[in-house]
Amino acid sequence: MTMDFASRVERVEPSATLAISNKAAELEAEGKDVVDLSVGEPDFDTPENIKDAAKDALDAGHTGYTSSNGIPELKEAIADKLHDDGLTQYDPDNLIVTPGGKQALYEIFQTVIDDGDEVALLDPAWVSYEAMAKLAGGTLTRIDTAAHDFQLEGALDDLADAVSDETELLVVNSPGNPHGAVYSRDAMEGVRDLAVEHDITVISDEIYKEITYDGVEAISLGTLDGMEDRTITLNGFSKAYSMTGWRLGYFAGPEELISQAGKVHSHSVSCAVNFVQHAGVEAITNTDDAVEEMRQAFAERREFLMELFEDHGVHVPEPQGAFYMMPEIAPDGDDTEWCDQAISEAQVATVPGTAFGTPGYARISYANSKERLQEAVDRLAEADLI
Repeated sequence: MTMDFASRVERVEPSATLAISNKAAELEAEGKDVVDLSVGEPDFDTPENIKDAAKDALDAGHTGYTSSNGIPELKEAIADKLHDDGLTQYDPDNLIVTPGGKQALYEIFQTVIDDGDEVALLDPAWVSYEAMAKLAGGTLTRIDTAAHDFQLEGALDDLADAVSDETELLVVNSPGNPHGAVYSRDAMEGVRDLAVEHDITVISDEIYKEITYDGVEAISLGTLDGMEDRTITLNGFSKAYSMTGWRLGYFAGPEELISQAGKVHSHSVSCAVNFVQHAGVEAITNTDDAVEEMRQAFAERREFLMELFEDHGVHVPEPQGAFYMMPEIAPDGDDTEWCDQAISEAQVATVPGTAFGTPGYARISYANSKERLQEAVDRLAEADLI
């Protein structure tokens, strides 16, 4: 039998980041020592108080279905956090709690994008944005920020040229994956002006909001005048609370969006895991010290790795948030080939910039110890890759 597949699925490539992780796992299974700098998760264990809250919830019998959009305690805690961030337009009824931030994004795309709708992405852009747009039937317009060291402010004219009244959705990720850039207030106000002018809905992906450096503030788009009702704010627990495997995220938006997205949510995942939601309440209300400890560790590693690359003459736009950086490793060559050589010859796993729409660069995660970061750079140097 010949099985036919949906064209929307055949339009999508497998995740490049997961492909690299799979390659690293294969080499490790062969007994090779791989320094994996491709992973998009903190290398810290989930804080003990969060794990204890999950255990308590299990013991209390919180193992069944919950209300589809999330337990009231968690939605109230999230709404309080959003209010603290200046997003006072969001109440608990403006929220859907999802099994991970990725599911939140998927539900938003499925709700907002129809066949042929235009989605604008700021490159380098996280790999799944493109896939989700295509799965929803959308078309893509891309704006390159590489010439501006991944900052958006210098690319606002390009953004203005790229969007129009035909643009349905713009995705803004700050602090960003894969580059670690944090967009300035002027840049965000530029986004606001274009969104209002062309009546564009904007996703503000704030999954790394709690991880910034040097006193840099991550601006929430939904706090700007004119953006209250056109911004969908997304966040989750994976990065700041080191809860990647727990799969817990959320998004907030106007009530009409929540009503429509709730159909996708209820018919796909029903609800997020019950006892995990209870752990989420503990994470969001009582884990500031652990978050700060992780942030400080990432800050030290960022400085350490930046200096190592600088010693080898490699240009790296300085990240202001998240735990990634993008060195320019193949300005005149093939970044995919470079990454293949890095893992095959040096056993260092990285992700090619092409996967994010930015050839010539590689994404490096510094969610690893200083010793392993040093080992990675030494290996790359020995293999004449830097």
